[in-house]
Amino acid sequence: MSESKKKEIYTYVAPWPVYGLSVSVREGAKYAFRYAMGSFIEEYCNKVQVVQLDDETGEFFTRGLFDHPYPTTKIMWRPDADASGKDLLATTGDYLRLWEVVDGGEINQVCLLNNNKQSEYCAPLTAFDWNQKDLDVVGTASIDTTCTIWDINTQKAKTQLIAHDKAVYDIAFGRHKDEFATVGADGSVRMFDLRHLEHSTIMYESPKLVPLLRLSWNQLDTNYLATMLMDSPTTVILDIRMPLAPVAELTGHTGCVNSISWAPHSSCHICTAGDDSQALIWDLSAMPEPIEDPILAYTAGSEVNQLVWGASQPDWVSIVFENKMQILRV
Repeated sequence: MSESKKKEIYTYVAPWPVYGLSVSVREGAKYAFRYAMGSFIEEYCNKVQVVQLDDETGEFFTRGLFDHPYPTTKIMWRPDADASGKDLLATTGDYLRLWEVVDGGEINQVCLLNNNKQSEYCAPLTAFDWNQKDLDVVGTASIDTTCTIWDINTQKAKTQLIAHDKAVYDIAFGRHKDEFATVGADGSVRMFDLRHLEHSTIMYESPKLVPLLRLSWNQLDTNYLATMLMDSPTTVILDIRMPLAPVAELTGHTGCVNSISWAPHSSCHICTAGDDSQALIWDLSAMPEPIEDPILAYTAGSEVNQLVWGASQPDWVSIVFENKMQILRV
């Protein structure tokens, strides 16, 4: 192992402020420590850049770059370790787009998915999730109160439903390929089953119906969901077997929480990051006893906009703030 591999922190400085972030989960050294990051520029033309850490030098190098209309609200690599298929990346902003990374660094748009052909206006997409149990399925969330479930093979919508009374801010698939959950501006967490879309289950409503911004479903113990309230330092942990009341509340931040990610290799660890410039790792194994303090804390140079804890490198957490991405050994 090279000396550079022993570093605890690697930093990449982008040419613009960064918001979107995803780490590739494809197997093989060719794809290790490969990240897609999206710019946050307050104008139409934004960028998505693919960078990778060079194991020998400890420096990041650019693998590809493409223009993107508006900032990406989310970026996600295809959640599949098998490197034999197409190397795909998805983004949301005005629409859901799929991109293919080909050898040599070229990145081509595969398709633009739009289910609203009647209107010249589009309702911005706030987030999406790629179904790990059915890789042909992507679900998007929109400010127009709807969620759309796409078959990316046929490039057609499987279904579109009104999910909330107000804007939908996030969507996450769960333990079964037909189950997904959403959060929104109405302050609720709702669960859906694609086989029975005539009804949904309200899993939680925030105090005073404060909007819920993000949702993360524990993929190793699918009884647990995490969500965060708008402008709040608290992360709420829910047990779907006991809806409506949180099983834990994580209150270690001194500014609002911006991002949450469950550990990919441990069912009882979660990372949170926020406006207090902190990334905190929590051990939830004592639940339902109160979780008082994080077990690890890192202070970044500014407010942390996004974090990723990827399955391909479970010993590393990635964060973005200002125009920087850092990967931190945990």
